[in-house]
Amino acid sequence: MYNFNYYTPTKVVFGKGVESEVGNLVRENNCKKVLIHYGSGSVIKTGLLEKICKSLDEANVNYITLGGVVPNPRLSLVYEGIELCKKYSVDFILAVGGGSVIDSAKAIGYGVTNEGDVWDFYEKKRQATACLPIGVVLTIAAAGSEMSQSSVITKEEGLIKRGYSSNYSRPKFAIMNPEITMSLPKYQTSCGCVDIMMHTMERYLNYGETMEITDRMSEELLKDVMLNARILLNEPKNYNARAEVMWAGSLSHNGLMSCGNDGGDWATHQIEHELGGMYDVAHGAGLAAVWGSWARYVMDERLDRFAKFAVNVMDIKHRGDLRETAIAGIEAMERFYREIEMPISLKELGLDVSDEEMRELATKCCFGGKRTVGVVKKLGIEDVYNIYKMAK
Repeated sequence: MYNFNYYTPTKVVFGKGVESEVGNLVRENNCKKVLIHYGSGSVIKTGLLEKICKSLDEANVNYITLGGVVPNPRLSLVYEGIELCKKYSVDFILAVGGGSVIDSAKAIGYGVTNEGDVWDFYEKKRQATACLPIGVVLTIAAAGSEMSQSSVITKEEGLIKRGYSSNYSRPKFAIMNPEITMSLPKYQTSCGCVDIMMHTMERYLNYGETMEITDRMSEELLKDVMLNARILLNEPKNYNARAEVMWAGSLSHNGLMSCGNDGGDWATHQIEHELGGMYDVAHGAGLAAVWGSWARYVMDERLDRFAKFAVNVMDIKHRGDLRETAIAGIEAMERFYREIEMPISLKELGLDVSDEEMRELATKCCFGGKRTVGVVKKLGIEDVYNIYKMAK
């Protein structure tokens, strides 16, 4: 096993009606002005934003608002948020939404507290030295951003999607009421479940040493999400299933599933990020569409690991041959994706990607040849292109 640091400073307030506690939680952070950051009209239509504002009013907390965050959150709105925060001396950001809103809030937080262009951090040109404190009222179980140190933003110019990670951005608190997620469409719920699972699978299907206890937690988390994803297909208002998935989303991406291993592969995420940047596809669906092709392309580098995944997660009986067992596990996962109405190819994702576009996607993914992605097999431009081609 590897040495590790495990840091999870986020206070979690979980359960029915807990969004009413937001005013007191914000006040505990001794802020003077809050930016409430949110997405589309859903938080307005459901009355959640009104509840949040009422709780802040009752706690005598001053605030301003900025909505408009979209899936694959845009850099232009981040810039707008930075200027708004500076103009009104905002010292705390409250993200009311899912991963896109939280990621946008983190980027704004970086931009307010650091000099220069915030996009520099996402292009890895320099490192942040601070971030405005962030609080979260979670509305979608998916990204795990409510407890993580990561943020992903899309730059409209060039349609480039990039991530940045820093512990400065870990939220101070996360309010998590599973009831809030009951109104989500079936497709969005399934996308969220795929994203949650992929955060654990990226760490589990690694190249280096591991801890058995971390492996066991990862395996059970994956099976738990699969079980409850199936339940939610037919019972979208099942509170217990919503709660299981919501908590799994946080545990999957707060660092726990990395303890003692090499941190994971993450190539599937990098490959999907380019699809999200260029075609604005739903993140979870994009992950499902490319994962099987990535797995088949790299599995021979770590057949023992893929076979263990097949047996312990997908309940495949060991075939006596590692490769045969590994393939059976990949096929079983793809059957699960289909079961929850997720795509397993770019065509099923709704994309007709030309050869020229696949070359462009692969080149962007590898920063024009300046980097490789993944650790199970280090992937260059030609490798990533081949995976897109397999996924077509």
